[in-house]
Amino acid sequence: MGLGECHFCIELENGTEMGGNDLGLEEEPKTMAIEDAVKVLLQSLGEDINREGIKKTPLRVAKALREGTRGYKQKVKDIVQGALFPEVGLHDEVGYVPSGERVVGLSKLSRVADVFAKRLQDPQRLADEICSALHLGINPAGVAVVLQCLHIHFPNLDSVSHDSNHQGWIKVHVSSSSGVFENENALAWGDFMGLLKFRGVKVEKIPTRDCRTKSWCPSYCSSELVAANPGMVAAVASILRSLGEDPSRKELLQTPGHFVNWLMNFQNTKLNGFPCGTKPLVKSAGEFSDNHQQMHSELNLAFWSQCEHHLLPFHGVVHIGYMCPEGCNPIEKCLLQSIVHYYGFKLQVQERLSRQIAETVSSITGGDTMVVVEAYHTCMISRGIEKFGSNTATIAVTGRFSTDSADRAMFLDRIPNIAAPGVVVTT
Repeated sequence: MGLGECHFCIELENGTEMGGNDLGLEEEPKTMAIEDAVKVLLQSLGEDINREGIKKTPLRVAKALREGTRGYKQKVKDIVQGALFPEVGLHDEVGYVPSGERVVGLSKLSRVADVFAKRLQDPQRLADEICSALHLGINPAGVAVVLQCLHIHFPNLDSVSHDSNHQGWIKVHVSSSSGVFENENALAWGDFMGLLKFRGVKVEKIPTRDCRTKSWCPSYCSSELVAANPGMVAAVASILRSLGEDPSRKELLQTPGHFVNWLMNFQNTKLNGFPCGTKPLVKSAGEFSDNHQQMHSELNLAFWSQCEHHLLPFHGVVHIGYMCPEGCNPIEKCLLQSIVHYYGFKLQVQERLSRQIAETVSSITGGDTMVVVEAYHTCMISRGIEKFGSNTATIAVTGRFSTDSADRAMFLDRIPNIAAPGVVVTT
């Protein structure tokens, strides 16, 4: 989508202000409005907003959303104009071609990108905004932006039950250009692509608007919009307004409905297909002896869940190990995957998810179970440490696994590349 220069002239001069008062963030009207809207969403999901685990969720969500969209109140002009300095004989090595022997400090390029990234965006709009802001701000001979985006392809409950090979991340490439870069066959593009290759960035060809897929969001294009709860839709629209957005903007018209339909995957109801409270299901394959226990394991069971603290998704894999008498049939993988989905598609925290899976499997096996959950949390990427690729691992154990370090070590050895940092053990 093309964006007019007037939009960026205003952006460069004024920025976009959000609630310019001296109140603390928690006491600002916009924060409190988001809190009220989140309470509506939680209650519509069947949650008790006074439950200890989510009592502070409305405030956490409000603070996370406002922090994650702080770009609305930042001024590009303050970043760009204050970072220009003269440099004679500089060449095109940083994604733009200088003019007038003026360049911008390299650290400011990432800050300009961050201003627009910390807003509600789609990839092409983000690339266009970064490109236009730099072009208007420093007036170079040309600017090129290649954007690599990773999107969580978060399934709905129905689709994940039938797709064992569901991809967790989908990569999207988009580009935007101005000046000497507008011709994709220009020498400047060749130099820039060569620099990207030198830096280890794999882009086979210049992504253009014509080759861009119709829908950049895999979750958006894979689901049909059905009638959503009007109260929840109104609550999401209220959140958008509180963040400084216009819910009537063309690109956001269907956002409240899509978000509500996705959020309903985590409604606090019992899921079909999982026999809660069943008797042990491990049946004999012949004679067996209780004196000889054998370890079984099922690794890399995919899960998707929703953090109950920030209403942001987290996903990963579950590894399950358990002991049963020699001669017993192992638990079928489909049952273990059903258990994982049952507890995953809820508002959750990773520690409780690990414990609930371990306790349920333990009730089937007779008591000796170990569960390792490795997860990627959106809240660690979009806020807080903002560390992409951060992985957390939690361990839950029952029975002999809680006392026998040799059995724990044996099971952990079966798991490939388990992350050592940040491991939490629960018993």
